[in-house]
Amino acid sequence: MVDDEGARESDFDWRVPASIPLPVEPVDNPMTEAKFQLGRHLFYDTRLSVNGEISCASCHHQSKAFSDGIQRPVGATGEVHPRNSQSLTNSAYFNNLTWGNPALATIEQQIMLPLFGDNPIEHGIDESNFEQIIMTVQADETYQRLFLNAFPEQDDPLLGDLAWDNVVKAIGSFVRGMTSFNSAFDRGDLSASARRGEALFNSERLECFHCHDGYNFSDATIDRGVAFLEPKFHNTGLYNIDGMGAYPEPNTGRHEVTGNPDHMGQFRTPSLRNVAVTAPYNHDGSVATLEEVIRNYARGGRVIASGENAGDGRISPFKDGVLVPFRISDAEVDDLVAFLESLTDHDFLVDPRFSNPWESTGENL
Repeated sequence: MVDDEGARESDFDWRVPASIPLPVEPVDNPMTEAKFQLGRHLFYDTRLSVNGEISCASCHHQSKAFSDGIQRPVGATGEVHPRNSQSLTNSAYFNNLTWGNPALATIEQQIMLPLFGDNPIEHGIDESNFEQIIMTVQADETYQRLFLNAFPEQDDPLLGDLAWDNVVKAIGSFVRGMTSFNSAFDRGDLSASARRGEALFNSERLECFHCHDGYNFSDATIDRGVAFLEPKFHNTGLYNIDGMGAYPEPNTGRHEVTGNPDHMGQFRTPSLRNVAVTAPYNHDGSVATLEEVIRNYARGGRVIASGENAGDGRISPFKDGVLVPFRISDAEVDDLVAFLESLTDHDFLVDPRFSNPWESTGENL
């Protein structure tokens, strides 16, 4: 527990340095270690799916900062998700969740989508299997103990609809507790190349810092010291398939939700923490390497010469104004990549606190 002028007070050990503000805790789901541990078990449990084969961890691997290393994940029924699995690093600090939905402001709201959503189907939980799946949880002695510990104020935290509400709150608590601030950058242990890359990152020539700013390297960051933050989304000129700025369906970004033509291709700025282990990149996983990401920015947008998505993103009318072409040498690209690699928290990737608890008990779910 950290205690520093009220804003640092918490009953939960966030494992956050004193220099970093603590995340916001939902009033209806305050953080506790018991809920975190219950959520950890649920996060890795494949029984929370229609086929008993998909868990949250299926698309969010600890070794990859809780991304999955593939372009687009596949759900329990074989449906391919239209978007790349985001890293869950420091999700507690985002003021809105998912790539492009300004209406999803909490982790709990987001969790409902993979568990119960049907566009696309991920876990595949619906009215036909809802009760059967929760019955497997209710019958498990480990869960009986963990639910009682996590929700001691409830007489029967595994009862009916309340059980599912508690499932969502517990998984939310586990994901919210995934804080990561122990990289070489945080320790001030940068190579000469990474230091040159840091200077480039913060230069007006490259302007990376305009969107990837602050301690979480994202302009979508909120914490206990920020009362309100307007959701920010950016079009980075990744597509221009019709010469008028269109992005391929169904991935049109914030535009999907608002219907506002000016929001075409706008996506939330991801954090760059642990970015070196979360390839492939962008909302649809269509960019394979950090070097390729940098060169797309250097061009002022991506050019796709042929195929169904052919187009010149550099001339998209919806491209963010801050994205302008810049000169960069091969050596400078290497230095910038070295800086981005310095943001990897290697301890986070192997910390037993975030690992699969069922493996340690001999039950590989």
